[in-house]
This record gives sequence, C-alpha cells and structure tokens, in this order.
Amino acid sequence: MNPAKTILIAEDDKFLVNVYRVKFTKAGFNVVIAEDGEQTIQALAKLKPDIILLDLIMPVKDGFEVLKEVRANSNLKDIPIVVASNLGQDEDIKRAKLLGATDYFIKANVHLPDLVAMISKMVP
Repeated sequence: MNPAKTILIAEDDKFLVNVYRVKFTKAGFNVVIAEDGEQTIQALAKLKPDIILLDLIMPVKDGFEVLKEVRANSNLKDIPIVVASNLGQDEDIKRAKLLGATDYFIKANVHLPDLVAMISKMVP
C-alpha cells in the first residue's frame, strides 16, 4: 500500500476547513491545516507536503504572498499549488498563475468531490 500523501490546506474559513479535512482524509490524505498565510509558511518550514490547497484571501499574509515565497524557495518550488478562492476576476487568476499556481478554482464554481478527485490525480 502506498503511504498517504500529505496535503497542506491554507484556508481561514473554519467551516470549509472542516469540510476539506473530512473529504481529503476520506480520500486517503494526511491533512495539515494552516489558517493564515504566516501559519502556511511556518508549516512549510517543518514539512514538505505533496500538494498545497491555497486560499488567496487570508489574514496576516495573503495567498499571493505565500505563492511568491514558496516559488522562491528551492526546497518547495516544485510542490503543486492549487488555488481555491472566491476571487474570480481574470486579473486575480492571471496573477496567481504568473506567481506559480498549478491550477485555480473558484470555490463557488467547483463541487468538492470534483476538487478532491482532481487533486488526487495531481499527486498519484
């Protein structure tokens, strides 16, 4: 049996955190939660997850800053980062992708089982 993959979920919405935790745990992931951008960077100093699910609007440090820092770090730059945000403007999506987001989903437009399936395929 393959060892469980680790997903770092950077999200400040407590309801979503709980939903993500349940869904990704059921999908076989080890789930690590960071509730703001600073916690995300601190978590990445201790572990190298297989994938990051990143919100953009978070307290302390936003997701754009987290993207910049992760992509600038040679130990972390290859980790896939999937942005799940309510920011749906083309400028926000372009900015996130330019900063190194692997993929981008608008929370309101994606069904959670689809998101879990897509992320599971990204880390076989």
